[in-house]
Amino acid sequence: MVSRRKNSERTLFLEFLSHSAAQVLRRRASLCTSTSQISAETKKVQLPVPSFNIINGGSHAGNQLPMQEFMILPVEAKNFTEAMKIGSEVYHHLKKVIKKKYGQDAANVGDEGGFAPPINDNQEAIDLILNAIEAAGHTGKVKIGMDVAASEFYTKDKMYDLNFKTQPNDGSKKVDSDALAAMYMSFCDKCPMVSIEDPFDQDDWKPWQKFTEMAAKRNVQVVGDDLTVTNTTIVKKAIESKACNALLLKVNQIGTVTESIDAVKMAKDAGWGVMASHRSGETEDTFIADLAVGLSTGQIKTGAPCRSERLAKYNQLLRIEEDLGVDAVYAGKNFRYIAI
Repeated sequence: MVSRRKNSERTLFLEFLSHSAAQVLRRRASLCTSTSQISAETKKVQLPVPSFNIINGGSHAGNQLPMQEFMILPVEAKNFTEAMKIGSEVYHHLKKVIKKKYGQDAANVGDEGGFAPPINDNQEAIDLILNAIEAAGHTGKVKIGMDVAASEFYTKDKMYDLNFKTQPNDGSKKVDSDALAAMYMSFCDKCPMVSIEDPFDQDDWKPWQKFTEMAAKRNVQVVGDDLTVTNTTIVKKAIESKACNALLLKVNQIGTVTESIDAVKMAKDAGWGVMASHRSGETEDTFIADLAVGLSTGQIKTGAPCRSERLAKYNQLLRIEEDLGVDAVYAGKNFRYIAI
């Protein structure tokens, strides 16, 4: 959910796409090289760590799970190809885990290709993923990430309703921001958590500041999406107030490639991480894959290894890695700290 939209002129964006799409057919480094050259900021491109959204909840799924995305990041992979292998294997083992525990019909998928099991407890979703990682033989290679999308369940009385998908309800599962922060920290205690996106409402700034300080002590990045909407004015405010420490990059949120590059540069100058992102409603366009490499964002979020509109981006990244050959560098454990 994003309330701050900017209807910017798209001429530069469209010209860039047209120019680069033609180049992709004849240039070894593909569209990502073009992006890097136009930005004139990135010295050496890097392949991003994929953040696979493998359990869906919130507004993306028909279950009662309040938090929106539960993700895995194969940070210990040797390259992007191996990261895809690890992610896919965990994904398919997760399907087996879910089917065994909840039945055949529980393995349906949500908007972004992640499974939507009939659960309402967020810790249970994390436990399912940990079981799948172990079953796939990848314990120690994979970290956990979340997109809470807390604005979806922020109430008029400034509480967070963890039962918001059942309406009406008695309000017994409403919690304040301190209780919600404590819940996040409990997740960090029980799993290798490295990223939490939109932990609070986009206008509830004080809890963001407090939680970012707490999370930093656990080396967990706090990602602003609804909070910052790739808008440099708001990103500047978030940097100055220390409201988060990572940017979710969505080009069509701000409207132009130029403004997106400015947001990335601002974030990296502040020592933030940057995660390139798809949208829940997607097409098979692969531009964000090239953008993530060209700007060396270090991270990309584009759904589960499932559904063609999600796989299109992952397949493009595989092609880019192949095209780059020995020059291909996988961000891996350094995904948050890639300087411009």
